[in-house]
Amino acid sequence: MPELDLHADPVEITATLVDIFSESGQEAAIAEVVQAALEKQAPHLEVVRNGDAVLARTSLGKPSRVIFAGHLDTVPVNQNLPLRREGSGEDEILHGLGTVDMKGGDAVFLHLAASVLDPRHDLTFIFYDNEEVEATKNGLGRIERELPEWLRADLAIVGEPSNAVIEAGCQGTMRIDLRTSGARAHTARAWMGSNAIHALAEPLRRLASYEARVVDIDGLTYREGLQATKISGGVAGNVVPDEAVLTINHRFAPDRSPEQAEQHLREVFDGFNVSVVDLSPGALPGLGAPAAAELVAAAGGEAVAKLGWTDVARFAAMGMPAVNFGPGDPTLAHTRQENVRAGEIRQVTQVLKAFLKDS
Repeated sequence: MPELDLHADPVEITATLVDIFSESGQEAAIAEVVQAALEKQAPHLEVVRNGDAVLARTSLGKPSRVIFAGHLDTVPVNQNLPLRREGSGEDEILHGLGTVDMKGGDAVFLHLAASVLDPRHDLTFIFYDNEEVEATKNGLGRIERELPEWLRADLAIVGEPSNAVIEAGCQGTMRIDLRTSGARAHTARAWMGSNAIHALAEPLRRLASYEARVVDIDGLTYREGLQATKISGGVAGNVVPDEAVLTINHRFAPDRSPEQAEQHLREVFDGFNVSVVDLSPGALPGLGAPAAAELVAAAGGEAVAKLGWTDVARFAAMGMPAVNFGPGDPTLAHTRQENVRAGEIRQVTQVLKAFLKDS
């Protein structure tokens, strides 16, 4: 396996990380490389291995602590390995799986871990596994259960791609199934039955006319959404269906609790059988917290709302403000065309170094 030079340009660290295969569930190799590099090149840090996650932290006695969290896994390869590079300087483009999601962010954090020796905050670095699969496997959840003291801080920065702009908080997400029932009959005698698929016309009408909220929180604009994502039903080509299911995804602003979001959907679809099948709460931006305000100032005073769900919600549930801040365009994540500009990797590094500098 390659050696990482944590004092090198984070662009070069990114390039090395991308070429280490690490699909979800197969992060042992990259965890070994990261652990070895931290233990060898960052002796000022306490380093711990937990499964295929690597944790490191300072103990300088600072009055506050900041967590930097990045997942080591990627989605499956899609004809986008090994790394390919084009151009030069700040406009150089790194193409390949994980360049965006999120080995560019990991590279920045690893560089900070080795090179920032006297930060204004104590620092914790979490490089974890299984983020790209079901939540029950997420390494952060395991760390919270087994090493909860490692997840206590005043601010968490998650290195998910954000176009090098601070994305604060995140939306909550809820998926519901709306079921309709009817009675089977031969389609030649359809009047003798009741069509469950036809019964979806009314909830679909409500969806089509639904006006989603636009909410301002801490000066950031969160846009909600309510969309049908799947319809299932039917028995055979000549049978009136007696059951149909409409699956709906609701993205709700973080000023709503999951209970409030569920109650809202039950009001929208009053009269229909609704069941919640998946739920993740949102995260308030918390930009008024001192450490968060310092980060926004270091980034030039700009922050936007995160439209989507990320692991910042896990940290918010633990009682700390959390933001996404990393290089790369999030719309390229999980695509064959994943690529990141070298200048963005360096820009995120410079902002975070300015944030951590002890004045």
